[in-house]
Amino acid sequence: MQLIFEKSKPPLVGVKPPQNDTGVEKKLDAKYLRKDKALLPSVSEPDVIRHFTNLSKMNFGVDSHFYPLGSCTMKYNPKFTETIAGFHGFTSVHPMLPQIDNKGTELAQGALEVIYELEKAMCEITGMDEFTTQPMAGAHGELTGVMIIAAYHKQKGNRKKYILIPDSGHGTNPASAAVAGYEVKSVPTDKNGVMDLEAFKGVLTGEVAAVMLTCPNTLGLFNPHIKEICDLTHKAGGLVYYDGANLNAIMGKARPGDLGFDVIHLNLHKTFATPHGGGGPGAGPVGVRKDLVKYLPLPRVEKNGEKYSLNFNLPHSIGEISSFYGNFLVLLKAYAYIVFLGKEGLLEVSENAVLNANYIKAKLKDYYDVPYDNGCMHEFVLSASRQLEKGVRALDIAKALIDKGIHPPTIYFPLIVKEAMMIEPTETESKETLDKFIEIMIELARLAETNPEAFKEFPKTTPVGRLDEAKAAKDLDLCSLK
Repeated sequence: MQLIFEKSKPPLVGVKPPQNDTGVEKKLDAKYLRKDKALLPSVSEPDVIRHFTNLSKMNFGVDSHFYPLGSCTMKYNPKFTETIAGFHGFTSVHPMLPQIDNKGTELAQGALEVIYELEKAMCEITGMDEFTTQPMAGAHGELTGVMIIAAYHKQKGNRKKYILIPDSGHGTNPASAAVAGYEVKSVPTDKNGVMDLEAFKGVLTGEVAAVMLTCPNTLGLFNPHIKEICDLTHKAGGLVYYDGANLNAIMGKARPGDLGFDVIHLNLHKTFATPHGGGGPGAGPVGVRKDLVKYLPLPRVEKNGEKYSLNFNLPHSIGEISSFYGNFLVLLKAYAYIVFLGKEGLLEVSENAVLNANYIKAKLKDYYDVPYDNGCMHEFVLSASRQLEKGVRALDIAKALIDKGIHPPTIYFPLIVKEAMMIEPTETESKETLDKFIEIMIELARLAETNPEAFKEFPKTTPVGRLDEAKAAKDLDLCSLK
């Protein structure tokens, strides 16, 4: 496809800016003026619209394709939340607007109320005592949570050195722990696909600051020893961190706070249906038990009578970790989603997510290896090790799915599964969509048996074929399509 500049044909004009009718004659200082004329393409409005519409058709998206991307919860985003996030009363609120002006006029009260009520809802869902909406994404929430853990131990005078993380954990877990100043110890997975309890006991010492766990884990399995793990960690003087990436599986069924977790982050852009992926805005609120509340970042939204205000006077806080209120419109969408569904609706979300995952797994287990086939929650992991014997890798299957109009699942993660394919259908997909996916996966398994060489040609329907992904990361070319 031609770039928009290559379509330029002077003197075509797509838009004419309005003439200045305010009578303002003051000009910018010369140092702020462009020395050369702005380099803008000369194209008509239809050319611009068609160019970007055609570009959009070259991409995969949740609105156009099935997206079974494991551990990412790429569910369809209901459009009513987008409508609410577009309300003028929210989009026109400047982040530096005072809560109440010197005349007593309420200015940002509505925005503060949304944050306050969302925090209370998240407390109810997770069993935590207080939340902050400041973190801008999941990994940012992780770092915030570990910083809170570090502040807690520092004030207590505890000398802590390590954070324990299962070898099936998300890669952001050890990264967040390391950035916060801790050394990481990896705990192996047992034969049942959960963190090995005896191995865990062997490395749990008084130097452990915390254990970071995803529950269910990245294999889609709920650890039956989770309460014992929390109790043992507390007894050793450590805290337990809940990676909330997989909360979609247990909403309404189990609350992390009731299980013994002390700190949690939530991915609002995953579990609570705000747009996820493509580099768009996220939100990773962090919740804590009551003895950690004083370490939450600044500012805190508080309610006094019927008025809301921001409290910056928290001497034990870890400080500001983002500007203003966090990604406010993402918070607003998540709040609307929670209010609309209510308790019963959120419960149904989890039930359907788990049902969909188990349905697909049961249909595909005869065609692909299932390394941990002892029941799953919202996602599960297949292995293409059987197909690898014919020379077909998980990557090859992923590329073939693109040609079938399905976004590939997460591949080669978790690292403990050879030729891993992590599949998460979410609750928003119909049985018809699931059946189509199952049919295609079976078709590809059979093709791997009869004609494995065919996979070298996939994908054939995309603007570009197989890319050297390592080279692409090191040698970016953002200016041309070859």
